[in-house]
Amino acid sequence: MDFLTFRIMMAVLLALTITLIYGKRLIRLLRRSLVGESVRDLGLAGEQSKKGTPTMGGIIIILGILIPTLLFAKLNTVYIILMLISTVWLGGIGFMDDYLKLRAKRIAKKQGIPYKKGDKDGLAGWFKILGQVGLGIIVGSVLYFNSHVIIWREYKGVPKENDTSVITRNVNNVPKNFVITKEPVTTIPFVKNHEFNYSKLLPESLRQYSWVLYILIVIFIITAVSNGSNLTDGLDGLVTGTRR
Repeated sequence: MDFLTFRIMMAVLLALTITLIYGKRLIRLLRRSLVGESVRDLGLAGEQSKKGTPTMGGIIIILGILIPTLLFAKLNTVYIILMLISTVWLGGIGFMDDYLKLRAKRIAKKQGIPYKKGDKDGLAGWFKILGQVGLGIIVGSVLYFNSHVIIWREYKGVPKENDTSVITRNVNNVPKNFVITKEPVTTIPFVKNHEFNYSKLLPESLRQYSWVLYILIVIFIITAVSNGSNLTDGLDGLVTGTRR
């Protein structure tokens, strides 16, 4: 199980098996149980295409991530632990939201009244944001303060004798020297060396507080990506809000 290529291949095959084979069975089960989305008629292009989509169908994606990871990943690494926490955390928020919507639909059915999707169905918007911000604080804090989150930076020049801070590694059978640093750096295009250091956004007198900026950026990214993945609901809420 120490071969990285083998573990990746097995994880991919297992994820495909879960999503393609068992995913279809779960979708059919949810449809038979009438666990489907209701869509408000706001005249938006393509909004009705979401109607009937299984409300809790996202569990297929979560299982396709968690099961292969638990079986084939190295669970003692901080990055894998953070990924598992993030998946379960956000998946739990989504499950609670879908469950409350489903409960409202069943209550309306028992009362014999037509169900209309409303803004009060599911989790309150502030609760979702609070959950995403909480996850952002956890992820940002761990990435910044955990001693196992480090950056290997190539050392230019000839290292001094007995300099233990310089580590030599073979890269494509070529020995190269590296030093381990701990900086709030993200790899992105269009910047020098494809690395962006968040601490440089602050004046030197405030760089000791760069952890605050880094955590805020992580919170923004997690919140933006989480909400941006559900554009239809976002447009529904935006249009409804402008009509009030």
